[in-house]
Amino acid sequence: MHMAANTKVWTLDELHGLPDDGNKYELIHGELFVTPSPTNDHEEIGARLTRILDPYVAANGLGYVLHPRAIIRFQGSEVEPDLMVRRRHPSPKDGWAAAPIPILVVEIGSPSTRRRDREHKRDFYIDDVAVPEYWIVDPERREIVVVKPGAPNEVAREWVTWLPSGTTSPLRVDVATVFGDGGDG
Repeated sequence: MHMAANTKVWTLDELHGLPDDGNKYELIHGELFVTPSPTNDHEEIGARLTRILDPYVAANGLGYVLHPRAIIRFQGSEVEPDLMVRRRHPSPKDGWAAAPIPILVVEIGSPSTRRRDREHKRDFYIDDVAVPEYWIVDPERREIVVVKPGAPNEVAREWVTWLPSGTTSPLRVDVATVFGDGGDG
């Protein structure tokens, strides 16, 4: 007879009680995810994306490009995306649960986070939080998967075009530049 394993359901209080040990702890629907410190490649991809996104976000009055330690808290879940673009928080003292929904979330993947990024986080960002666009940056495959609600995933190996609501001209992102193949000094 096969017995189902009891899986611990974590709470936000338990998540916030975990040590600050260099790992990233995230909670999605009671499931705890632990990610070790990022690699240099991961951080450089994040820096290049920030260089690309920030001027466009500022020029179009879209808010800010936020980095880890900025979180999305929603219905007992809490995640820390690699990057997100979010409009200005109208009442920052109200905390993360009252923060505006990001207009773009970016996760920079690794072999150890591929399934989490493409399944758990995808469902959380798109279905639960209703983020209008989610990019999964895959350094190993040299691609960016663009996920939007109600649309098939787009796998970009050359260009990603981002046209957030309220803008008239899109941002075109050269995928090679994101991965450092475009000479970014």
